[in-house]
Amino acid sequence: MAGTGVFAELVDGDGVFKYYSSGEWKKSSSGKSVPIINPSTRQPHFKVQACTQEEVNKLIEEAKTAQKSWAKTPLWKRAELLHKAAALLKEHKVPIAECLVKEIAKPAKDAATEAVRSGDLVSYCAEEGVRVLGEGKFMVSDSFPGNERTKYCLTAKIPLGVILAIPPFNYPVNLAVSKIAPALIAGNSIVLKPPTQGAVAALHMVHCFHLAGFPKGLISCVTGRGSEIGDFLTMHPMVNCISFTGGDTGIAISKKAGMIPLQMELGGKDACIILDDADLDLAAANIVKGGFSYSGQRCTAVKVVLVMESVANALVEKVKAKVAKLTVGLPEDDSDITPVVTESSANFIEGLVVDSKQKGATFCQEYRREGNLIWPLLLDNVRPDMRIAWEEPFGPVLPVIRITSAEEGIHHCNASNFGLQGCVFTRDISKAILISDAMETGTVQINSAPARGPDHFPFQGLKDSGIGSQGITNSINMMTKIKTTVINLPTPSYTMG
Repeated sequence: MAGTGVFAELVDGDGVFKYYSSGEWKKSSSGKSVPIINPSTRQPHFKVQACTQEEVNKLIEEAKTAQKSWAKTPLWKRAELLHKAAALLKEHKVPIAECLVKEIAKPAKDAATEAVRSGDLVSYCAEEGVRVLGEGKFMVSDSFPGNERTKYCLTAKIPLGVILAIPPFNYPVNLAVSKIAPALIAGNSIVLKPPTQGAVAALHMVHCFHLAGFPKGLISCVTGRGSEIGDFLTMHPMVNCISFTGGDTGIAISKKAGMIPLQMELGGKDACIILDDADLDLAAANIVKGGFSYSGQRCTAVKVVLVMESVANALVEKVKAKVAKLTVGLPEDDSDITPVVTESSANFIEGLVVDSKQKGATFCQEYRREGNLIWPLLLDNVRPDMRIAWEEPFGPVLPVIRITSAEEGIHHCNASNFGLQGCVFTRDISKAILISDAMETGTVQINSAPARGPDHFPFQGLKDSGIGSQGITNSINMMTKIKTTVINLPTPSYTMG
């Protein structure tokens, strides 16, 4: 169970989970805590420390110091410790999964999968880091016109320093380690600010890194209210890079962060274009999986279906039949549809539904809500004047817009301020490639729903969907900078062979 066994030291005498600093689990001097509401019961389930700015400042200073020593640690040793952490994540998947079930209402099976997937990501990152960082580059000056071979240029990738990692609620473990592991293998220190919903799962994950034996001060995990410590963290002068996954808060962070590298994924309105030659059974299966898994609370969820009028009726019927088979209930029961993360999220989703109803959308199911639990809903005949056509619901509500040409679908996709992912279903690979090239998104899936992963694939968004690219190799590279050393020779030197 959470907070027991090897995780018992995470909890103080009042049942509040501690924060992590200097290799120790600590109570905040504030004497305050932040409640974590169980989405299923809508009652407080856990509490975490409400850290102060002074505590944040101290752990960042310690991270700066620890990073200098860590950068001198051999690559193989960094990788060895990451492999230990990965094994511990898998070993302790049950208590981590329990936290995910209680904090964010993630179905039990998916919660366990997230813990195992996170361990796999850390192990892969350790191996990839040894390869990527173990090679430098050698250049000679006579390759540029007008130069003799009098200069040898050696380049290497070196750490940035202190990395601030801010993952989202929907994958608080996996999207945390996707930032932590690349940072550590590259020689950086890490300060983790987990989301409030998902914070306890993240603390359990951090304890696995603690048990692996990483140096004190290298990894910190601070909890608290964003209104009190958020800006202090993101604007701290000792933070050298920010990796953030979440919503439009990231835009505000990017405006305040200053001249440091940013890696940001900020959501999407992922369009699914269905051509008239598509395999409709395949498309329907992917629409339901892509639109409704984890109750649609995924950045890469299908958020709008753009289907050719000639096949729209057939597709909608197939999707309706599959939606009817989705189970609705508690995450402990491994239901397909579970409560959305907060009451405010449920209210926002309901606002989109009400707007659609007022403007004449066709409801393929009766709208039903109990607390945070919203039954899956397919909306047909959605028009561009409806909010659901453009806004990201982050819930189990999926709009269908009927189109008369592929160009119309592309236009709708590109008119969005988001540009994370999209997909196209067709049996004509030439059409698929042309549409993919025309869609202004970071990734286009052909004959499959949008997805983040496998975790070593590049993952990036255009427009308001983000800055930079993720994926293990890209994240390692992003969390380093190039250092060049030039050897100057007194006379030109050429290898004779």
